[in-house]
Amino acid sequence: MAAEPKITWMIASEVGDRDGIGVQLLIDGDLVLEIFRDDTKRSREVTLHRVEVPLELSEQTVAMFK
Repeated sequence: MAAEPKITWMIASEVGDRDGIGVQLLIDGDLVLEIFRDDTKRSREVTLHRVEVPLELSEQTVAMFK
């Protein structure tokens, strides 16, 4: 029986190439989704780092970002 994946969220601020704050979803320590508010471009962006991300985890990440 496979172990349940370890789900974690990280709130991270970035200054440099981008300037803003984001929420990152990690599964078993691997970054799979990031929602970032870029203060320089005045935009919000979603980046998927995996082809398939469970909808429930995506929704939880969006709720956390809001």
